[in-house]
Amino acid sequence: MNNPSGKVLEKKYNFKIEYKLINNKTLLKSRLSEIPKLSGCYLFKDIDNNLLYIGKSKTLRNRVSSYFNNYADLSPRLSLMVRQITEIEIIVTDSEHEALNLESNLIKANKPYFNILLKDDKKYPYLCITWSEQYPRIFITRKRRNRNNLDRYYGPYVDVGLLRRTLFIIKKIFPLRQRPRPVYKDKTCLNYSIGRCPGVCQEIISSEDYKKTMKQVSMIFQGRNDDLENFLERKMNLLSEELQFESAAKIRDQIVGLRLLTESQKISIPDSSINRDIFGIVCERNIASIQIFQMRSGKLIGRIGYTQKINNKDQSEILQRVLEEHYINVEGVEIPSEILLQFNLPKQKTIQDWLSELREKKVKFTIPKRNKKLETIEMVLKNAKLELDRILNGIQDNESAIEDLTQILELNNQPKRIEGYDISHIQGTDPVASQVVFIDGIPSKQDYRKYKIKDPNVFIGHSDDFASIYEVIYRRFKKWSRFKIEGGDFSSLHDKKNSKLEYDLLTDWPNLIMIDGGKGQLNAALKALKDLNLHEEVTICSLAKKNEEIFIPGLSKSLDTDQNQKGVLLLRRVRDEAHRFALSFHRNKRSNRMNRSQLSQIPGLGPSRIKDLLEHFNSIDAIRIASKEELSNVKGLGIHSANDIYNYFHEL
Repeated sequence: MNNPSGKVLEKKYNFKIEYKLINNKTLLKSRLSEIPKLSGCYLFKDIDNNLLYIGKSKTLRNRVSSYFNNYADLSPRLSLMVRQITEIEIIVTDSEHEALNLESNLIKANKPYFNILLKDDKKYPYLCITWSEQYPRIFITRKRRNRNNLDRYYGPYVDVGLLRRTLFIIKKIFPLRQRPRPVYKDKTCLNYSIGRCPGVCQEIISSEDYKKTMKQVSMIFQGRNDDLENFLERKMNLLSEELQFESAAKIRDQIVGLRLLTESQKISIPDSSINRDIFGIVCERNIASIQIFQMRSGKLIGRIGYTQKINNKDQSEILQRVLEEHYINVEGVEIPSEILLQFNLPKQKTIQDWLSELREKKVKFTIPKRNKKLETIEMVLKNAKLELDRILNGIQDNESAIEDLTQILELNNQPKRIEGYDISHIQGTDPVASQVVFIDGIPSKQDYRKYKIKDPNVFIGHSDDFASIYEVIYRRFKKWSRFKIEGGDFSSLHDKKNSKLEYDLLTDWPNLIMIDGGKGQLNAALKALKDLNLHEEVTICSLAKKNEEIFIPGLSKSLDTDQNQKGVLLLRRVRDEAHRFALSFHRNKRSNRMNRSQLSQIPGLGPSRIKDLLEHFNSIDAIRIASKEELSNVKGLGIHSANDIYNYFHEL
């Protein structure tokens, strides 16, 4: 198939249907047969036309078919994805290399949910620069989702302490905004007076000039310290020639600070003028630890870490996928001229050509056999092994705690998924509940849930924790009651060998639920389960705070346990997390209510406009310091209403 232009072929195959493909074998077989045996990208979509996943393949039909033909062997994440596929879009390319490039661009532009392959790296922090804002912020975060596409992430970084110290030094070297919100509404704070902040809160510096400063800061996290230093030196010399000695002195101080920032991390290796990334992977007990050392001109400027379950994959395949996803998220200027690996990758030539095209200069892959380069690889592997040992020790502790809890509660199987529930309120005001989830003894925050208590018998001045617990458990398991009524088989949920469930995406069955409280709270939850006819299906207990006592149905007294034994400590972690999550939700709800209450006193503001105001400004303090022009920019708010709001706060 010839294509002299070397461009992606403008030919798409769309197979849009009204059902989930996995449930219609005849239609699925027909659709798969229509997919060409060519290289390109495939896009999976759900019934609402949302992108689920973007992938590439040398032979599209074989790759797409594998998701459905080997469905029983898929991981839980991919199994859930395949259940939702209702549309497949195919983009044919002229070569596998073009498919790799296209996949990179599509993922960057669309950020499909199920393309988050390295899910476990969320435990490491990222550094974010919010280029989508007029005055970009720079901060450390562990979440990358649901942000603007213009925002830029660096990392994940293994050493959060070092990252915080680096950011602290950067804020001393460069004049950046030091606070997330201004201290005063109409004047600058001390940071501006001492030269730490350029006056962002009062817009003394223009957005364009501030972004130029932030661009210099971003070069540090791109590993371009030398480029930045050369740029600053040229600027300093130019200012000196123009007799602007005070400005030149400030830049001189920036250069000194920049050198101090990386000088302590200098590592001596051959050809120190060459920029390198060094990859290393160590595997044990189905866990792979991958470390990436970023060396620029002989200096270690960053250490990035990933962990990934092996799931019968070869080490080289895992390392290749990590390398692909790592460079998908960087700019071409950040890609070094040389990448050191411990062994060859399955598609090394294709990836090398792809990176060279992104960088617009040649990228060389090297597998060192001797001398300093090999010692550098061994250093990276040593760090990867240390991180893996730390992870495995944590897994071992969790396994021991789960085994102990299994014995305490006399369970037939170990509780893989544990759910914890708690209630939070102040004398009946703003009552809420939390549901936290621990999987294999580790918090699974994406599965957390919040509940607003709707019981009319719970109101200001009258609290009822028992009624609140009953309501939450009833709402949580109502769908499972329907599942049982319609003939669902619960035995498959308790059987480890047959744990897959094919019923309307119900995949959140808990092996154990824990209620924060004593016998009364336990009985309230048990009553809800009995009303749903699920009391024989669910394993439930409660944990009382006073003496850390565990209660189970059928016994009037608590179990004979030691407060500090591993199984009890695991339940305490679940209980404390449920309490923290419920309290946080309660505080937010109370704060929003107080904000709405204050805004409702302004004439002409109804619930809809109050909602729009809070969504636009996020807080009552931001509304208080907003100008009339900023207020009038809120959708649905006219000049007169903006004046009323402004006058209300400035006449107080």
